[in-house]
Amino acid sequence: MCESEEGSEFAYIMKLIEKGKVTIKNIERELICPACKELFTHPLILPCQHSICHKCVKEILFFTLEDSFTDLGSESSNQSSPRIRIHSPSLDRIDRVNRSGWKRNSLTPRTTIFPCPGCRHDVDLGERGINGLFRNFTLETIVERYRQAARAATAIMCDVCKPPPQESTKSCMDCSASYCNECFKIHHPWGTVKAQHEYVGPTTNFRPKILMCPEHEMERVNMYCEICRRPVCHLCKLGGSHANHRVTTMSTAYKTLKEKLSKDIEYLISKESQVKGQISELGLLMKETECNGERAKEEASSNFDKLFDVLEERRSAALRAIQASKNLRLEKLQTQIEEYQGFLENNGLVGYAQEVLKETDQSCFVQTAKQLLVRIQKATESLKSFRPAAQISFEDYVVDITKQEEVLGDLSFYSSGLDVPEINEEKSRMYNKALICWEHLVKEDSADTYILEYRKLNREGENATWQEIEACSKSKVISDLENSSSYAFRVRGYKGSVCSPWSREVILHTPVAPVFSFLFDDKCGYNSERLMLNPRRTSVESRAGFPLLLGAERIQAGCYTTLDYIIGDTGITKGKHFWAFHVESYSYLVKVGVASNTKLQEWLHNPRDVTSPRYEQDSGHDSGSEDTCFDSSQPFTLITLGMNKFFIPKAPTAPKDSANRILPMPSCIGICLDCDRGKVGFYDADHMKCLYERQVDCSGTMYPVFALMGSAGIHLEEAITAKYLEYRDDM
Repeated sequence: MCESEEGSEFAYIMKLIEKGKVTIKNIERELICPACKELFTHPLILPCQHSICHKCVKEILFFTLEDSFTDLGSESSNQSSPRIRIHSPSLDRIDRVNRSGWKRNSLTPRTTIFPCPGCRHDVDLGERGINGLFRNFTLETIVERYRQAARAATAIMCDVCKPPPQESTKSCMDCSASYCNECFKIHHPWGTVKAQHEYVGPTTNFRPKILMCPEHEMERVNMYCEICRRPVCHLCKLGGSHANHRVTTMSTAYKTLKEKLSKDIEYLISKESQVKGQISELGLLMKETECNGERAKEEASSNFDKLFDVLEERRSAALRAIQASKNLRLEKLQTQIEEYQGFLENNGLVGYAQEVLKETDQSCFVQTAKQLLVRIQKATESLKSFRPAAQISFEDYVVDITKQEEVLGDLSFYSSGLDVPEINEEKSRMYNKALICWEHLVKEDSADTYILEYRKLNREGENATWQEIEACSKSKVISDLENSSSYAFRVRGYKGSVCSPWSREVILHTPVAPVFSFLFDDKCGYNSERLMLNPRRTSVESRAGFPLLLGAERIQAGCYTTLDYIIGDTGITKGKHFWAFHVESYSYLVKVGVASNTKLQEWLHNPRDVTSPRYEQDSGHDSGSEDTCFDSSQPFTLITLGMNKFFIPKAPTAPKDSANRILPMPSCIGICLDCDRGKVGFYDADHMKCLYERQVDCSGTMYPVFALMGSAGIHLEEAITAKYLEYRDDM
């Protein structure tokens, strides 16, 4: 396309805009800054291609540096103006931000992370920070055109007139000022350099004629980087950050982008009738949505009215039953009161009896006194064993609403289209913290947010109330859980106001003591020829080594290798601690436990003769001497693992039947050392079940100890740290 044709096409589109086919009034929302919600002022283009006011960028960066960045659309903004109101940061702070950005620590590159309010993503502004951003002059011009159209009746006054100023007729782009006719002639006389200045109609938007490179301030941009999609100068291409990028000339990029933009705008304008039809359809959908919403409200209100009716009926029945019981009890107590009042002198039964005693005729007295005596005796017995005629407690009439309250608390909009999330027990972990992971078995990403609930299970049967945490991803880390406890977890998904039913409850157990963190020690007693550590020192494997192969020609019947020891790099002197690890299923022989620093020094500085199979207590050589000298010859407090089995150590009084001492090896093994009580326990860490416990001398500094023989591998359980916190599903 030639340049004249291109210009005519662009002019045609601009004429359509001017004629009202696409009015400036309708593009107002495109001219609003996403941060301050006002028209753009000196907008800058972010790497994510969104624009934002220069002042807003500084304000947001200032809040980010102070770790107090909040939602820019919050209601705390001034109601009279949507622009955010903050205390102006110091010029020194802003200059530092502009020059070099900020850094987290000395090892972090000097880059500026900026939270874009348009796309809600963090973008990297690079080492130059704000100074590395281009100013969006095109958007600035459109905003100024919109302002002029909006205030057509408002004149731009001359900047140099003496009061009162006159209405300006021209604006000088070189002087960045507006002038009336008289002032313009005075300040731009013919025959001077100023007479050559570029002038336009009255405006408040003064932009430079030439776009300069933000990285090389004295260089004009003359190329376009197709990789980064931004203008660059020749120095950026020669030795800057765009040296290996594909670039094109500015004129070529101008023609290409202008052609594409013109075609896209023309296509949108040609589909005006289709857009209007879709707008009409959306209007009908809005009306239908409004009707359906009102109908749903009526149905929900009707359902709640039914619940209210049921509750009111049950309430009335309960109150009637309580009232009837109350009346009956009051009647019985009132009768008892009247009966006891008759026992008083000159009143009731006693008064009648006193009158009978006045009878002098013996036959008449005997006839009357016989029946009266029976009544008096009953009254006497009643006084001796006083008991109220009715109970005063209404414990039998307490309404238990615990289950109903829980059901009503879960009352929500259930949808058959929302898949129920299920907690993944294999990925979920409980160690120093709880890491709970869940997934959808049917529909992936069917929920926007999740509510994770958990509660402590008490041995007395009274469970604690549910505590809830909101999660935006399919995992959550929970801290501050009590040790030696069991917790139930459940999760439900939300999509808008619609939620799924609760998932199946999963019970996990916390460690019996605070988690003790350490790494394998690669110095003290570590044999690099037969043991191999990973770089992080969290895993160790045993290998036979080259010296064994050199001596293989002398092996005739068999070979008994030694145990290779490795210890933790941190010791324990007091308190109760727990750590866990995994033993590879292929491991032939592994020993784990604890040892004091004194025995470690003795063992490492005085190597023993270990060529005999009788030396190892669990060597398989059946000898009674092993049992009798168990405590004296055992250098450390260890238990044996191997061939997917957990071997409980022998005791002097234990039976010789080895079948009772062999258990399946747990997938995760835990050790709990209680220095205060002098005990060490070995646990199935998945279920926190103690498999074996014994006394141990904790007088010195205690270290975790591991020993391997043959092919074996041990992996320490890693602590759940910040890296397990919420992550996006698309990462």
